[in-house]
Amino acid sequence: MRTLISVLLASSLMAAYQAPPGEGEPPDVNVRGGGEGRTRHLDLSTDTIKISGSKGGEGDGYRIKRPCWYEPAGNAEEMFKKISDPRGNRTQADTDRFREFIQPFKDKLGQEGLWWVPAYNKADPNGAACWAGLELFVFAPPNTTPPSGITLEQLAEVARAALTVPKPTIKLNPDAKSYVNLPTWVWLDGVGEPTRTVTASIPGVMSVTLVATLKEIKIDPGTSQDRAEVTESGCGAAGRPFTKSGTFSCGVRYLHSSIDQPGEKYTLTVSTVWPVEVADNAVPVQFAPVEVSATRDVPVGEIQSNVTPPAN
Repeated sequence: MRTLISVLLASSLMAAYQAPPGEGEPPDVNVRGGGEGRTRHLDLSTDTIKISGSKGGEGDGYRIKRPCWYEPAGNAEEMFKKISDPRGNRTQADTDRFREFIQPFKDKLGQEGLWWVPAYNKADPNGAACWAGLELFVFAPPNTTPPSGITLEQLAEVARAALTVPKPTIKLNPDAKSYVNLPTWVWLDGVGEPTRTVTASIPGVMSVTLVATLKEIKIDPGTSQDRAEVTESGCGAAGRPFTKSGTFSCGVRYLHSSIDQPGEKYTLTVSTVWPVEVADNAVPVQFAPVEVSATRDVPVGEIQSNVTPPAN
């Protein structure tokens, strides 16, 4: 069981290690929530895990299955040097308590292996509670992982949570307003490179890279099938831009006016679908595709025609 003194002493470690919840904010991983513009679903409590790869875009809210784990922190000599240095320790620990605290680290001097420390995903509401159930320090022999120690599969989950893709801009023709039975062409702007990568690594220990490739789009017309027909046969990865001589093969044909809808419009949603693979099959795990959506309001009118009866 953790003692108050051990928690307070642990909080005085170097910034590279985890400070307990409530004892100050530890440094974040080099990308909070996966990066600028991303859904904030990944906020690592230490900077042990490094995230690199494609920048910008948005994630899809993927959540790591277990929100806490142990990370390797250093060998016996490295940890003893850091633990036994009382500089910066603002606690009122007496000398005997401090010596008692560092004794387990002193006992491991000369032994092969690594000390592991707990870490957690601060963006997960269960992360801090999960962290509290772990020991502050665990020593593991060479080439072994302690129970709850991070695995390559879990590191891949961290990478999946950090994976982002561009949020597209929907283009339509007609643009401002469509009409009943008139084909509304749909395509995307701002998709950028069709391949995205992210690497999560613990330098010198393990690394995994995920690759997401844009495959297709999904169109939701914002209403039921009896009011709209969706055509996706020619959409490909990013829709089909309008051409005067082209054949309509990607978009929506609205069958009813939107005058009876909220705001007198339909809300069209287009989602990009990015299947995810683990590079080099580094770990046998499969992930659902990343899907990011954008919306457009589409007012749909009805062309009225006056029929004049023939003269007698």
